[in-house]
Order: sequence, then C-alpha cells, then structure tokens
Amino acid sequence: MIDTHCHLTAPQFDPDREAVIERTIDAGVMKMICVADAIGDIELCRRLAERKAQIFFTAGAHPHHAKNFREKEDLEMVREAAKNPKCRAIGEIGLDYHYMDSPKEVQKKVFALQLELAKELNLPAIVHCREAIDDVWAIVGRVRPEKLVLHCCSERWDDVERFIRKGYFLSFTGIVTYPKSSVVHETVINCPIGQLMLETDAPFLAPEPHRGKRNEPSFVTEVARAVAAIKGLTVKEVDAKTTENAVKFFSLPT
Repeated sequence: MIDTHCHLTAPQFDPDREAVIERTIDAGVMKMICVADAIGDIELCRRLAERKAQIFFTAGAHPHHAKNFREKEDLEMVREAAKNPKCRAIGEIGLDYHYMDSPKEVQKKVFALQLELAKELNLPAIVHCREAIDDVWAIVGRVRPEKLVLHCCSERWDDVERFIRKGYFLSFTGIVTYPKSSVVHETVINCPIGQLMLETDAPFLAPEPHRGKRNEPSFVTEVARAVAAIKGLTVKEVDAKTTENAVKFFSLPT
C-alpha cells in the first residue's frame, strides 16, 4: 500500500517523526509521498526523502502561500528541486477559495505557473481544490498537463467526472470513512478503480476511528478499507490496484 500524500515535515510530527515512519512501514505501507506545502518546506521534504528509502517528495507551493510566491526565484527553486531523483511531482499546488489566504487572481497565476512547469518537466501535478473546481478546470484545460491528481477529493461526481474523462486521477483521504460524507462516497462509487489513489493528508483529516486526533500515514489502511466497502471490492483488490496506480503515476520503483 502507498500513502500518496502526507506532510511528514509538519511540526505535528516533530516529537516522534521516526516512530511514525516505523509504524507506517510496520502497517504494510511501503512507500510515502512527502508533499511540500510551501517553498520553505521543499528542503525539509528533500532531506527526509534522501534519508528514507520508502519516502519520496514533491516540490511546490500551496495556494495559501501564493501571496508570498516570488515568480522568478521560487519557480527556479521548484525547478531545481525537481532535478532530484526522489522528487516525483509538482505539488501541492492549486486553488483554495474557502480560506482565501491569498487573493484569487494571485492564486490562479501561481497555480498556472507551477502547472506549466509540471508539464514542461513531464512530472505529475498534485492539485489542491477547495470551492474552486471551475477555475481549476479552466486552468487545467488551458495548460493540459500530462499527469494530474485531484488530491483529497471531496467534490461531487458531476464536478469531477470531466477530470476522469481526460485521464486524470482522484485521490481520497479519511473523509471517505466519515458516515455523513455521502457526496464523497458517491464520487468514490463512480470513480474507476484504475484512476483512484489513496492518501492520508496526514497530519490532517484522520479517519475513523482516529477522527479528531493527529493523522498518520499508517492510517491509509483505513482509507483502503472504506473504499473497498463503498465499491464492493476486497481490501486486497483495492490495495493491489491503487498501489499499481501510484507506482505508474509517480514512476516509483517496484
């Protein structure tokens, strides 16, 4: 099993990061994608990935930090980080109109710049989208990256079906374990298993029965169980297919 999106460099893991990683491996999660949240986070992700064979990393700036993005300098930092053999994607990039930590037009510009870089470098793009699906779609449609995943997908199927038709992926978190998340459950039902991946987004969004506590990459097994139940598959089938998807998507060693 693979956790395709976690933030292992987050301060929530400072007290026991090594133990968290060991628990994850013991749980049968053999690879983790440590996703950069901000430009300053990229170096921390790189160092961790270079120390641990099971960890790979990404480079990019979350839309919350778009207002601080220096077009020339920061884009070059992302480009340089992407040269590292353990860097497997550009992300986490995208749009967030819920918190609005950065103005919309600034978010859209920074998202487009990083998405264009992902296309140029032939790297997957990990896209954050919150209350901004139409603008995300418009920018994606203009740039047309080769590989893209909507991470922590919580959108309605009617809104994301167009991404699936283009060959892109959806990735699901512990939200799928919440009993009242009927919108997400419907999207999971409709998403082809060949375009679906699993993630935790740790330390956020812990699944049942850990809800309200710090999330960990080992809890991706709970996401797999929920997806299996929703789609009427075995956990073994979900594990095998989503692992295959992640290996191909991120060009991971087998």
